[in-house]
Amino acid sequence: MKRVMRFVAASAVLIVLAAFLLGLLFRLPGDAQAIRVSAVIAFAVQVFAFAVVLVVAGTGTNVFPAWGLGMLLRLASLAVMGFWLVRTLGLRAEPALISLATFFFVTTLVEPLLLKR
Repeated sequence: MKRVMRFVAASAVLIVLAAFLLGLLFRLPGDAQAIRVSAVIAFAVQVFAFAVVLVVAGTGTNVFPAWGLGMLLRLASLAVMGFWLVRTLGLRAEPALISLATFFFVTTLVEPLLLKR
């Protein structure tokens, strides 16, 4: 549980920092909303994927299949965002997809550090 809370904190900090920097890059009307929606989606997906990897790691089985499943979950959420949510929510595609991919990237870099025992 302690590692999940550390991951939640680290992910929140990284996503807020990345959102701020992306906000400097994307300045058209509606871009901030697209970045916020992507941030919420990325945070939820990352925390869920990390928790699944920790559960599998706790059973003593191989962690890599669970980590691969997390990667597929990230890819699927990026596809859902691109093919459905952007149009449904009326978001601009560029900031929504670039920010979602960026949030996934920066938070995935922290995972190995927190998976160590």
